Amino acid sequence: MAAVKLTKNELKKQKDSLKRFQRYLPTLMLKKQQLQMVIRQVEAQEARKAAERDTIHDDIVAWVDLFGEDLKLERLVVIKELETETGNIAGIDIPVFKRITFEDIPWDLYEYPLWVDRAVRRLKEQIAVDAEIRVLQEQKKLVAEELRITTQRVNLFEKVKIPEARENIRRIRIYLGDQQTAAVVRGKIAKSNIVKGS
Repeated sequence: MAAVKLTKNELKKQKDSLKRFQRYLPTLMLKKQQLQMVIRQVEAQEARKAAERDTIHDDIVAWVDLFGEDLKLERLVVIKELETETGNIAGIDIPVFKRITFEDIPWDLYEYPLWVDRAVRRLKEQIAVDAEIRVLQEQKKLVAEELRITTQRVNLFEKVKIPEARENIRRIRIYLGDQQTAAVVRGKIAKSNIVKGS
């Protein structure tokens, strides 16, 4: 704790600081709650997308296993563009999945079996869901970092700045009260000396 001047000006400064800290703290706590809620929502959305991806993957594997062919379906699905937007949550910019587009790769109908159409379509769906999951993970990372910073600020105000300001105000008031009492005592002594002297 830094040394505090024991003056009326410092008392006013400390009172103003305390009011400012107490005014900002509820806003920070609200932001912290909002960020925690957003993280829970993103995690739930990520879990839903992961379940969707697993379902699609199982469907693809079932088709490939059913026909026992070793086809390289990945060659038929190439990402052309992954498009995201910027969203704002509690004052921070986060990526938001918009869409994904794929290259239009033709394949030889004589070389591939008939079910490849459906498998390619499902593989594109799986890749799109994977892209959404990656964007959600990036959102969660950014929001978690902001939550960490906000939590530090809340703790700083709650556990350090507000108690420190209150203690400084208490110390200054005690000192100023002692000074006022000493001044009254000196005044009475001086008055009694003047009365004795006349």
